Amino acid sequence: MPADRPRRVIPLVAEVAGGTPAATPLRFRGPPPLSLYVHVPWCVRKCPYCDFNSHALSLDDSGRARNALPNEAEYLAALVADLESALPVVWGRRVDSVFIGGGTPSLLSGRAVDELLAALRSRLPLIAGAEITLEANPGTAEASRFSDYRAAGVNRLSLGIQSFAGRQLEALGRIHDEREARRAIDLARRHFDNFNLDLMYGLPGQTVDDAVADLEAALAFSPPHVSCYQLTIEENTAFAARPPALPDHDAGAEMQQAIEAGLAEAGYVHYETSAFARPGAQCRHNLNYWHFGDYLGIGAGGHSKLTLHDRILRQMRWKNPGQYLSRVAGGAPLQDETVVAVEDLPFEFMLNALRLIDGFAPALFEQRTGLPLSQIGKELHAAESSGLIARSEQRIAPTDRGRRFLNRLLQLFLADRP
Repeated sequence: MPADRPRRVIPLVAEVAGGTPAATPLRFRGPPPLSLYVHVPWCVRKCPYCDFNSHALSLDDSGRARNALPNEAEYLAALVADLESALPVVWGRRVDSVFIGGGTPSLLSGRAVDELLAALRSRLPLIAGAEITLEANPGTAEASRFSDYRAAGVNRLSLGIQSFAGRQLEALGRIHDEREARRAIDLARRHFDNFNLDLMYGLPGQTVDDAVADLEAALAFSPPHVSCYQLTIEENTAFAARPPALPDHDAGAEMQQAIEAGLAEAGYVHYETSAFARPGAQCRHNLNYWHFGDYLGIGAGGHSKLTLHDRILRQMRWKNPGQYLSRVAGGAPLQDETVVAVEDLPFEFMLNALRLIDGFAPALFEQRTGLPLSQIGKELHAAESSGLIARSEQRIAPTDRGRRFLNRLLQLFLADRP
């Protein structure tokens, strides 16, 4: 299951995007920062709450779940071919960050990660000191593998811990236990100065004390970054078909308040809806998403948002891994490509930027959408009058009320449709 969770917003944005090009094309002074996302769609086992594009590995010859990708070389070759096919629309642009997510990217060998990053560096300029994150499942943590990732150039690890309680991990269908979670964190600390721990709350049978205990266990390792989010039942998951009994709304809210208070007391900056970091350790890759930057997504089901001189494109790669491999081999990795309609840009921008606790500088709206801020003057006034945002010459940011009722706030920026 992915950690950090930037991509939960990406499919949502792609769904509301689309439309036809505007009669008067946009004009951008220059493209925003560019990030690269690489999707590895396989897991040892599919978690019942997961709605990401992930697929359980088949069993090995002995009937046990595999702990490595049997078709690693084939998938690596497809990723490189996919990257090469995208070069015409990103040629010469610098890559500011790389995020290898999934699925379970820690099923990849160190050699594969090294070859992947070498292929990227030989085709696009990667800025000096770029943040390169790889997601890892504690159940696939190996000392040699983590060491190889670091040697390949990965400088940030994101661990999907979710909980330290055995009964909670079992309820979530995780393949690791508490001992493996702690061992994986120890390995991460040994090889990486920068790492994220992913936690969930509002779990089946969980109490507020249980949630606080999970947080305290995580903080004992002094992680530079922590992602905390409430379990929600998503469509097309095993939990949607057979919903577990979850804590009620009041208990969930109490857990959230206790977690936020505990992280603040420990010195973490709450910089995004579900993200907390030591000062200076904010995830740069995720911040580019929230600032409506560009990203190229390769791999099965990868999503891209790319700014050209007069329009913004959305792309999606073929989702099914087998279909993706065959389509890439045929030179056609894209399943869908659309131009984002001008009337959808304000909502798309706000859907991302209003997740940031400190909001955004007003000038950023025009830089990233090609539209003047006056285009949404009425909507901003309505949001401010309702106490959902605070405005100044320097910042536009959600208030505490706006963060609590974020969906209501975002609805103000939805385009009217006939």
